[in-house]
Amino acid sequence: MELLAEHKSFGGVVRYCRHPSQSCNAPMRFAVYLPPQATAGPVPVLYYLAGLTCTEETFMIKAGAQRYAAEHGILLVAPDTSPRHTGIPGEDDDWDFGSGAGFYLDASAAPWSAHYRMYSYVTDELPALVAEHFPADPVRQSIFGHSMGGHGALVCALKNPGRYRSVSAFAPIGAPMHSPWGEKAFSGYLGADRDAWRAWDASELVRGTQLPTPILIDQGTADQFLETQLKPERFEAACQAAGQALILRRQPGYDHSYYFIASFMEEHMRFHVEHLTA
Repeated sequence: MELLAEHKSFGGVVRYCRHPSQSCNAPMRFAVYLPPQATAGPVPVLYYLAGLTCTEETFMIKAGAQRYAAEHGILLVAPDTSPRHTGIPGEDDDWDFGSGAGFYLDASAAPWSAHYRMYSYVTDELPALVAEHFPADPVRQSIFGHSMGGHGALVCALKNPGRYRSVSAFAPIGAPMHSPWGEKAFSGYLGADRDAWRAWDASELVRGTQLPTPILIDQGTADQFLETQLKPERFEAACQAAGQALILRRQPGYDHSYYFIASFMEEHMRFHVEHLTA
């Protein structure tokens, strides 16, 4: 593993790292925030999955989470949103597919299946790497994300009940099978069989798997993608039908940006701290 940069922050340190990934068959980058408490021993881990076009830097620079992580002794981990420079033709052509748009699934359609295996990377390879190189307590881990990353956080939690102590999301793509973003990604990464898509759609997964703790979602009412792409009402209805506890807060006037995320970051951090330290 290669250390690319390091910055002191709120008594702790932000590090940007790169390593060869077996899951993605390519170099991968991620960011980690080590709170001051990490010098004394293992601390809980909170994974953040960013949205379309973002990198491992976006969350650390814009979300304002380090202050609260330092206060409560939480190690933050933010991976890049896809493999990069894999040589797949057209990888960099669209902002909502390919580079920066891995959708946190394991691609099964060629040529993407050779590299775009972000689900395996996030749920297996990255946690093992973090546990090996940083003072992280793998028993106490939670996950959250934004937009495409909110979708990813929900899917990772629902496919692994009991692994994460809590899950939350900012403006997630709640039903990607019924979203232009999701339909484009799923058809490219998974192929034309819509039945195969169900394994990567949180609104479908929650019908068969419920989590022991409530799911927290914040959604801005002025989000420009609310009706066409995000469709929180579909996920809400699926949770109600399945009996999954859901806290869906519609925040008046907020859009899809990191101004929205930063506004409610403290509440999401406290939500996860409650479960990570219980």
